[in-house]
Amino acid sequence: MREGPKVEFKESITNTFLKTVSAYSNYDGGQVIFGIDDAGNTKGIEDAENACLSIENKINDSISPLPMYSLKINKNRTITLTVEAGIHKPYLYKAKAYKRSDTSTVPVDSLELKRLIMEGSNTTYDASKSIMQNLTFQKLEQCLKSALNIAEFNQDTLKTLNLYSDKSGYNNAAAILADENNFSGIDVARFGESISVILKREIIRNVSVLEAYEKAVELYKDYYTYEVIDGINRRYVERIPESAFREATANALIHRVWDIDAQVRISMFDDRIEIVSPGGLPTGMSESDYLRGRLSILRNPILANIFFRLNLVEVFGTGILRIREAYNNGTNQPVFDISDTAIKVTLPVFEEQLDLSEDEKTVYNLLSSVMPKSIGEIIPETGFGRSKVRKIISDLIEKQIVIAEGNGRGTKYRIK
Repeated sequence: MREGPKVEFKESITNTFLKTVSAYSNYDGGQVIFGIDDAGNTKGIEDAENACLSIENKINDSISPLPMYSLKINKNRTITLTVEAGIHKPYLYKAKAYKRSDTSTVPVDSLELKRLIMEGSNTTYDASKSIMQNLTFQKLEQCLKSALNIAEFNQDTLKTLNLYSDKSGYNNAAAILADENNFSGIDVARFGESISVILKREIIRNVSVLEAYEKAVELYKDYYTYEVIDGINRRYVERIPESAFREATANALIHRVWDIDAQVRISMFDDRIEIVSPGGLPTGMSESDYLRGRLSILRNPILANIFFRLNLVEVFGTGILRIREAYNNGTNQPVFDISDTAIKVTLPVFEEQLDLSEDEKTVYNLLSSVMPKSIGEIIPETGFGRSKVRKIISDLIEKQIVIAEGNGRGTKYRIK
């Protein structure tokens, strides 16, 4: 066993472990093991029974409110203190709340303290009273009438949606949905051959989150969808599955943290889209829970309910599964990167699984559907000889996977 975010070693019993008790109570729980040094060597604790009493007294006298914990004396004379995640947050030691940062315990900042207070009060940021009370909702009204066929939109509608109360007025969810607000929105950038080449950038902010979502979808359609005319028929092509993009963008908006001035960032490349949402996983959700869709913890439940009513998301907790489902028959799969401060979803250009040899896959992966390459440009990246590359290209053309553009020395090749 090694030290980590949820395990800390203490060679002896000093008051420093109380900071970690605060941290575990405020977040996901953990263990402090007494009688093991920092290198992981077992030293044991003399008179373990009295040591447990000392640990118990220190916690009871120093942590407020009293956390949930248990003590166990192990056969090797070490003591395991197990601390449960609490519900009456924040848990303070000397008037400060703490959190774990890898193997260290550090004080939380003022913003994180506010979040802990809201959790302890069983409320959320989107349910808290908004500082903005002069709000209009033309976009929300339009979307509700279109999706739900409601005949009238008024103050009672906003009360039904938990956006307004007679006691406190509009909440933050209402402000996020309002036609004009002070919230960050979405930063969309379309890149060229590298991140140094920005072809287009549009920052969508201070508007209803519903309008920001729709604009992001429009930009997606501009770059990743097109129509193919085949005789008298028209075929709609999605280079990246639209359902996956909609789900990833909606999830980024409804699950992000809204109490910081940071935008959802959508980076559009020739071969992929990257969607970054501010804020890591909600407290109580593990990376495994997130990736497997086994648990849904709504950071902004009021906002999520609006998106659900408008049919912008499906059943809560199924977003990751739906994104993966869109790539069922794809060669490349979406990638989910999770950190303490952000979640990034990468959606690759959809390519059907193909029956290719390893050499054919090597050449195929060097080609794109937009930027064609000559044989001379392909050879250095493969390590193959010219005749071999020509043969592979010829086979891929015969399989109707690759097409040639131009003539003679100017001929270039791209994915069909």
